[in-house]
Amino acid sequence: MASRSCVVIGGRSFTGRCLVVRLLTLGNWIVRIADSAHSLQLDPPESNYDSPLRRALSTGRASYAHLDVRHKPSIQNAIEGSEVLFYMDDDIHSCNQDFYFAYSIIVQGAKNVVNAARRCKVKRLIYTSTADVVFDASHDIRSGNETLIYSSKFKDLYSELKAQAEAYVLLANDIDGLLTCAIRPSNVFGPGDTLLLPSFIQVAKSAWAKFIIGGDQTTSDFTYVENVAHALICAEAALTSHMLVVSGKVFFITNFQPTKSWQFALCMLEGLGYYRPIIKLPDVVVRCIVFLIKWMDLNISSRDHKHVSVHNTIQLMSRTRTYNCSAAERHLQYSPIVPLDDGITLTVKSFKLLAKDWPTTRYGDVIEQSKIEEILGSGEVADILLWRDEKRSFICFLGVAFLYYWFCVCERRIVSSTAQLLLLIVVLLFGYARISPKVYGYARFSSKISRMLPLFELSEMSMRSFVRSIVNIWNEVGHVARSLAEGNDWSLFFKVVVAIYLFQLLVVNNFPTSMGLGLAFSFIFCLIYEQYDVEINGIIGIIFEIVRQSIVCVTSRLLIPTPSPLCINTTKPTKSNDQRQA
Repeated sequence: MASRSCVVIGGRSFTGRCLVVRLLTLGNWIVRIADSAHSLQLDPPESNYDSPLRRALSTGRASYAHLDVRHKPSIQNAIEGSEVLFYMDDDIHSCNQDFYFAYSIIVQGAKNVVNAARRCKVKRLIYTSTADVVFDASHDIRSGNETLIYSSKFKDLYSELKAQAEAYVLLANDIDGLLTCAIRPSNVFGPGDTLLLPSFIQVAKSAWAKFIIGGDQTTSDFTYVENVAHALICAEAALTSHMLVVSGKVFFITNFQPTKSWQFALCMLEGLGYYRPIIKLPDVVVRCIVFLIKWMDLNISSRDHKHVSVHNTIQLMSRTRTYNCSAAERHLQYSPIVPLDDGITLTVKSFKLLAKDWPTTRYGDVIEQSKIEEILGSGEVADILLWRDEKRSFICFLGVAFLYYWFCVCERRIVSSTAQLLLLIVVLLFGYARISPKVYGYARFSSKISRMLPLFELSEMSMRSFVRSIVNIWNEVGHVARSLAEGNDWSLFFKVVVAIYLFQLLVVNNFPTSMGLGLAFSFIFCLIYEQYDVEINGIIGIIFEIVRQSIVCVTSRLLIPTPSPLCINTTKPTKSNDQRQA
């Protein structure tokens, strides 16, 4: 079979890399890779991903050309002499906040490529679009087909510009002998993914990892990247053989396996060692969260990729998006060559470097130490508050309740209360010492006394540690005071004001009530937290994140104080005595 020449524009992108390898593997293509990088960057030699490309470069079946879609001469130089163009630009999702750059790359770039293809007498152009061009983020799509019109309200800037570029490519069909078509893959994933799985991982590392966002019944279509490459080659073959039913048309591409969105995400995340969330957030809550995140994105310039990832994941999980690919199956002869389960396995294997780093053995192998036990120090305090020994914990609870009653409820003065309590303790100890030898025997009494005496001793090491802690607290207070005196940190100012207000409200004004609730709460909360730490951490994390973003949004609008001109020393230097005498 005679070899045919083609150019893969965006050949080092996520989908482009896979397409190049597949074209070279077929053996009947001479491939020119055109990309914005000034030189071809190959994977390390130990990686097998680019091995067909290495061999093809050495034999001349592959070449590389630098191309800037904004620069028309570079496009013509890159595509000169080829009969087929595969065009993709799917690695620029991060341009959502720079309209001029995104427009020049996606829309104007598509126009430049089409015009250059017509001048260079290219015969076929296959454009890689996205299924998101018909999705408005507000309505479900169930078994959508090619009759769907473009969305009137796109979910992001990238999707809107892709729709414009796709429309221009399709309108250029059959002009100057150029045949065009486009494919719309849905939720592309695979080795080298820069959007879908990294977004899942960002969410799994955040406080949102505890929640099933948007319910677990939403369904989506996903497409393994190698199937997208296969669909592009099928589209080129269809343009060659039966162009009338393919040219100027667009086709949805999926894995033919609609899957529950959270089931797909959890298969990936569990393979990388992340916990499975169990709390479901209602759709109403999700929509409020989406609105809040959109508002924060607009007010904080969206430089935090974590919030963008959360936003993308919420959009994916809160709506059903499935597509009917019967047109691609009938006209392009397309069918997936890699099943969804195999694609997930290959993707997880390629992302092992992003796997969760477990501090201990995976749960199921051993019993992992709980977080609250680690916070409490894994000592006697932890055993008491976590009710490891119910009898001992109950006695301590009664003792704490008695102290609270003695000092707080009885409304005695602190000095008189302490003196009366010490008097009571002395009487009880003396009475116990007089009665115990007669009841239990001298040996047993002596052993009990010997075990009790160390409780009243304080080691020098403990005293040093206590003093060191006091000094550290004092120094921290000094650092905070110095920062406040400089007047530059609004976030710290708000934190200190809120902390002092809460201290006044809870401790100063309502000290007995706050103390009682705190003591009772400590015995109850620690036990509950150990049982439901995942859920509680998720709720606390979301509340903290909302508060933090609110503070950042408020403080970003406040001006940093500048020194007053009156504070600047404007006095002229006085003449010295020698100068005056002169």
